Amino acid sequence: MLYLKKIIPLMLMIWLMPTMLVAQSTGQQQQQSREELERRKKDLQREIDEANEQLKVTKKSTKESLGQLRALRDKITLRSRLINNINEEINFINGDINTAYRDVKTLQKDLDTLKAQYAQLVVYAYKNRSSYDMMNFVFSAQNFNDAVKRFQYLKQYREYRRRQADNILTTQEQLNQKIQNLESQRVRRSDALKTEQEQRATLETDKKEKDEVLSKLKGREKELVADINQRNKDAQKVQAAIRAVIRREIEEARRKAIEEETARRKAAEEKRRRDEEARKAAALAAAEKARAAAAANNANNNNTAANTPAPEKAAPVPVKPAPAPEPEKTVSRTESVLEATPEALALSESFEANRGKLPWPVDAGNIIEHFGIHQHAVMEHIQVPSDGIVIATNKGGAVKSIFEGEVRSVVVMPGSGYVIIIRHGQYFTTYVRLQTTRVKKGDNVKTGQVIGTASVNDLENSGEVELQIWKGSTKQNPELWIRRR
Repeated sequence: MLYLKKIIPLMLMIWLMPTMLVAQSTGQQQQQSREELERRKKDLQREIDEANEQLKVTKKSTKESLGQLRALRDKITLRSRLINNINEEINFINGDINTAYRDVKTLQKDLDTLKAQYAQLVVYAYKNRSSYDMMNFVFSAQNFNDAVKRFQYLKQYREYRRRQADNILTTQEQLNQKIQNLESQRVRRSDALKTEQEQRATLETDKKEKDEVLSKLKGREKELVADINQRNKDAQKVQAAIRAVIRREIEEARRKAIEEETARRKAAEEKRRRDEEARKAAALAAAEKARAAAAANNANNNNTAANTPAPEKAAPVPVKPAPAPEPEKTVSRTESVLEATPEALALSESFEANRGKLPWPVDAGNIIEHFGIHQHAVMEHIQVPSDGIVIATNKGGAVKSIFEGEVRSVVVMPGSGYVIIIRHGQYFTTYVRLQTTRVKKGDNVKTGQVIGTASVNDLENSGEVELQIWKGSTKQNPELWIRRR
C-alpha cells in the first residue's frame, strides 16, 4: 500500500508532463508571435511615414509624375499589410478573450464549490459550538492515544476551515483579476477594430487618389513612351561603357597573368640550366680528381710491376639530368582571372562574405525601380528592363561606396550624369546618375566613403542614384547584396 502511494504521484507527473510542456511551448510561441506582430506593425508604420514624405515631395511638382504613382502604390501595399497585421492582432486578442472567459467560468465554478463546502463547515461548527461537546468528544476516547488523535483532528479541522476561507479569498481575487483582464482585452479589441476601420477608410482614399493620378498619366502616353525610349538608350550606353571597363580590366589582368607566368617559367628554366651546369662541372671535377689519383698510384708501382699491364682509364661519372620542375598547385577557388593575385582573391571573398549585409549607397531613400524586367507603372503592356536598382533620395544627397575597393573608371554619360565604377576583386559596383563626383580613377576607397552626390530629377522633384553590381561580366541583383531596411 505504501508503495502505491509513492508510485501513483510519479505516474501522474509523467502523464501530465507532455501536456505541460506543450502548453509552455505554445505560450512561448504566442509571445514570440505577438512580439513579431508588434515589430512588423512598427516597421510598416515607419515605411508608410516614409512613403508619405516621398509623396509630399513629389506633389510639389507642377504635374503628376511616376514618383507620385509609385509612392501611392507603395502606401497602398504597406497599408494593406498593416491591415492584415491588425487583423492577426485581433485574432490573438479574440483567443485571449476566449481563454480569459473559460478561466472566469472555471474560477466561478471553483468559488461556488468552495463557498458551498465552507457553508457546510460553518453549519457543522455552529451545531458543535459548545466547548462541552468538544471536551466530551476528546475525553470520550477509550485510551490516551485515541484522545490525542481526536484532539489533533479537531486542530486540523480548524486549520482546514481557515485554509478554506483563505482559498475563497484567493479564488475571489483571481476571479476579479481575470474579469479585469477580460474587460481590458475587450477594450483592446475594440481599439484594434476601430484602428482597422480607420486604416481601411484611408486605404480607400489612397486607392481613389492613385486611380486619379494613373488616369492623368495615361493621358500623357506619348510623353511617357518617349521618356522610356530615351532612358533605354541612356541605359544601353551606360551598360556598354561598363562592359568596356570590365572587359579592359579582364584583358589587363589576363595580360599581367601571362607576363607573370612567362617570367616565372623563364626564371625556372634559367635556374634549371644553372643547376645543370653546376652538376656537370662537379661531375667533371670528380672525374679529373679520380684520374689524377690513378696516375699517382701507377707512378709509385712502376718499378715493381714493369710487366703489369697499364690500368684502364677511369670511367667518367655519369651526369644525372636535372629533375623537371614540379607543376605549381592551383587553388580551385581562383576561377576568374580577376582573382589572379592574393589581394584580389581576398577582396572577392570578403565581398561575398558580406552578401545581404552591404550598406546602402545613401543615408535615406527608397527603391523606386527594381532589378530585372518588369511592367511599366502606367502602361502595363510595356516591359521595362533595369540593370540595377534606382533609389530615390534627397536632392544632392551624399552617395557612398558600399565596399572597399579601387576606382577603375569615372566618366560622364549624357542623360545619366557621372558614372563611377569601383572594383572589388572580381566584383564591380557601379554608381550611375551622380550629379558630382569626389573620386578619380586609381583612388582606393573605403566602405561608406562619399564618392559623389545624387542627381536631381526635376520631374519627380527628388534625387536619384542607380546602383549596379557585377560579378565579372554578369549582372547581379543589388537587393540580394544590400541589407534590408
